[in-house]
Amino acid sequence: MSRLEEVIGTSGERLDVAVARVAGVTRTQAARLIDSNAVRVGGTPRSRSYRVEAGDRLEIDVPGPEPEPAPEDIPVPVVYEDQWLLVVAKPAGLVVHPAPGHPSGTLVNALLARAGRLPGDASRPGIVHRLDAGTSGLMIVAKDAEAFDALQKLMAARQISRTYLALVEGATPPAGEIDAPVGRSPRHRKKMAVVAGGRSARTAYKRLGSFGETSLLEVRPLTGRTHQIRVHLAAAGYPIVGDAVYGRNRKLAVKLGLERPFLHAAGLAFTHPITRETLSLEEPIPEDLERALAAARTSR
Repeated sequence: MSRLEEVIGTSGERLDVAVARVAGVTRTQAARLIDSNAVRVGGTPRSRSYRVEAGDRLEIDVPGPEPEPAPEDIPVPVVYEDQWLLVVAKPAGLVVHPAPGHPSGTLVNALLARAGRLPGDASRPGIVHRLDAGTSGLMIVAKDAEAFDALQKLMAARQISRTYLALVEGATPPAGEIDAPVGRSPRHRKKMAVVAGGRSARTAYKRLGSFGETSLLEVRPLTGRTHQIRVHLAAAGYPIVGDAVYGRNRKLAVKLGLERPFLHAAGLAFTHPITRETLSLEEPIPEDLERALAAARTSR
């Protein structure tokens, strides 16, 4: 790892833009550095949207090149596949790509064994969007560069519809939309939070059932921020049952037999970027969530 230092000469530039320019990395890579506290302004970590001022001293810890992940024979259910892309049903507990603490045994390692070389960032090839390790369900993976670029544009334009099922604490309204900016928590830098100056984030939900202590929701993220659904529902007073980071009632998770957040990516709908076919895919909730839901229905 090396350290870069530079004194900013002009004011008004976003921190992620300044870091990308100074370190010679993409803006996405700059954002990752900022989020991991590898960037400091005058010795203090700041958010991506911080506006640098003339005279600010940037300190950037630049990691060395990451080793490319190796193929590993890890079974992952495939819901759809053609020559351009595939959609997998990621099991809960499977980390999406290698990272500190998880150098192997990830979804990316499994995909490389199945599909060979994939496009995009060498450390997370083919990955168009992510699911948290504890979240199960549908994920799109690109198999060639043309599909990768097109899928990223569809995601940025919010033309990929994603539907989740979540069991939350408390009785929610029948439906609603949460519109609140999400960013790095100022108190816990490894957590996200609703914060002034965060990135715009919107989440719509509809109640499918109410069971006294809990409610089952159909959730649609209208933007794609880190931990968005978990953060928004917790901020609204309805944290996801079993969420050890943003939840509140740990006894409830134990009561329902949950060992991870009750959050499942149940549906995907989008226009295939190459064939223009309309794809609408669904994945039933796995057995552990099915058991927890049955317990919730009888624990009024």
